Amino acid sequence: MRRTTWIVGVLILAGLGTGGYVYLNGDQKAPARYKTAKIERGTVTQTVTATGTINPVITVQVGSQVSGLIKALYADFNSVVKAGQVVAQVDPAPFKTAVTQMEANLQNALGNLARARADLALQKLNFDRAKVLFAQHLNAQQDVDNARTAYETSQANLLIAEAGVKQAQAQLDTAKVNLEYTTIHSPVNGIVISRNVDVGQTVAASFQAPVLFTIAKDLTKMQVETNVSESDIGGITEGKPATFVVDAFPNQVFRGKITQVRNAPITVQNVVTYNVVIGVDNTDLRLRPGMTANVSIIVASRENVLRILNPALRFKPTLLVKGDDKADSSQASAADKRDGGRKGGLPGAGGRDAKAKPTVWLPDPSGEPTAVEVKTGITDGTYTELVEGSLKEGDEIIVGLGKPRGAHSGSFGSLPPGFGPQPSQRPVPKGR
Repeated sequence: MRRTTWIVGVLILAGLGTGGYVYLNGDQKAPARYKTAKIERGTVTQTVTATGTINPVITVQVGSQVSGLIKALYADFNSVVKAGQVVAQVDPAPFKTAVTQMEANLQNALGNLARARADLALQKLNFDRAKVLFAQHLNAQQDVDNARTAYETSQANLLIAEAGVKQAQAQLDTAKVNLEYTTIHSPVNGIVISRNVDVGQTVAASFQAPVLFTIAKDLTKMQVETNVSESDIGGITEGKPATFVVDAFPNQVFRGKITQVRNAPITVQNVVTYNVVIGVDNTDLRLRPGMTANVSIIVASRENVLRILNPALRFKPTLLVKGDDKADSSQASAADKRDGGRKGGLPGAGGRDAKAKPTVWLPDPSGEPTAVEVKTGITDGTYTELVEGSLKEGDEIIVGLGKPRGAHSGSFGSLPPGFGPQPSQRPVPKGR
């Protein structure tokens, strides 16, 4: 009786194992179901994205031509200023003293000039008298020569005195100009966006003029300065539209036009970019200098064209191959024959020719998809323009793999035997 019970138990376990194997592996033989999408008409817009900074169109830096102590400031952040308005004052006391000193030097030079002229007149009289006496044989030739030398020396001294006057006048003019520079005026109409000094601070203009204020001439006209890589710069020209968003207004799209594509290359870590300037109307003053803009530049746009989803171009049939290596080879060869014996497919696919034409796949009732070569145009990242091919509007193409037919929720049919949950094995009660 006990032996019979064990035999029955073994048979039951064998039956359960066989049924479980068939159940777990039956789904793998079911034909795959594909996700499809229809070819439709619509608009495809190709854009180039970049990050840039918003700046005023014209920015003027107001500096000091002279060194000294900042005595007063008449403008601050966000101050609206007019051309010629006083915005700062450098302590003028040292420069007034310099003007007084240069005036004294000029008076001294004028005195030297008057003395040189008087001396020249005297030496001319002596020279003329010496020549008359020599003609009457009343003096020697040496006396005439000495008188001539003194006269010529006086002429030279007069030239030196005249030069001294000009030099003193120039020094006085310089001192007066420096005194005028202590009063700093705004060169343009605009708004102060930066103030870099405070009252009591000393500025030094030895090598370059220190910047006191930065004035934006017109904040109603702004520009976005962005860098575009050399691979994308070919389709960007002046006049093309562009859109951008800023973090301050994430739900608002600002629009502008490209005003300049600068030819100066910028190389950073062997990456070459070019500066692209986008003009923007900022009448409402919502955009502020220094904001970061995420820019989209429209390179090309096609309306009412056939378009296909990009996953359709990346899709390739998956070989659900089982068995030994020979079976794998035979089914792979069959797949190659269905593909026309070519090595083409999607550019960039492993083991395929990068020069092959783009290919899409059509579903077939027999379960074997059909490859169709197409010619594509521009893409917007989601859709690609269909330029040429035998496909038409409404045709369905495969965009990916779906759930296999007959698959059960939570099944492990794709796992090798021995993995996943196994049939429960309850002990057979004794005595049966």
